[in-house]
Amino acid sequence: MLDNLISEFDRGLRTLFAPASSARPHPDRDVAEAELSAADKRHALGLMRVNHCGEVCAQALYQGQALTARDPAAREALRHAAFEEVEHLAWTERRIRELGGRPSLFNPLWYTGSLAIGVTAGLLGDKWNLGFLQETEHQVGAHLDSHLSELPAQDDKSRAIVSQMRDDELKHADMAQQLGAASLPLPVKGMMKLSAKLMTVSSYRL
Repeated sequence: MLDNLISEFDRGLRTLFAPASSARPHPDRDVAEAELSAADKRHALGLMRVNHCGEVCAQALYQGQALTARDPAAREALRHAAFEEVEHLAWTERRIRELGGRPSLFNPLWYTGSLAIGVTAGLLGDKWNLGFLQETEHQVGAHLDSHLSELPAQDDKSRAIVSQMRDDELKHADMAQQLGAASLPLPVKGMMKLSAKLMTVSSYRL
């Protein structure tokens, strides 16, 4: 357990302070940069900063869940999801820089809160742990769909990234369902949506 805690602490530091890397090619690698107005660039930057913050939260959430998961299959599913979220971190981080911005200043705060939620979800048992994974991915998928409609029409680079992220998130939700995820109570789903809304508002500009 001590080794696991040290490993997760190191992973957290790297999530927050080290550049992320991607095993897969970046989804926008063959997409040309478009001319964006100042307003469109600010909006695209804000949306990508929100998405990056969401991936920071996902890393913390899945790390906490994997740390307390009992079933090896559930633990492996959470670690697989976390691995792909690292790639999402790399994609969104680079896009933020290309748009002339920086990640959210609130990332450490949201990381800490998400880690605590993940540990709690794992302690409730594997079916609820997987249910939390499934619901998180469903909500993130819907969130990314809304960003695809909000991004400037000509910003194909950001759109390619967000589209691939959405596809990955929905695969994670299907994986959790196949492993026996329980459906979360409506009040819990509502609290998750509220938390996501607060994260979105705080990270869009800062």
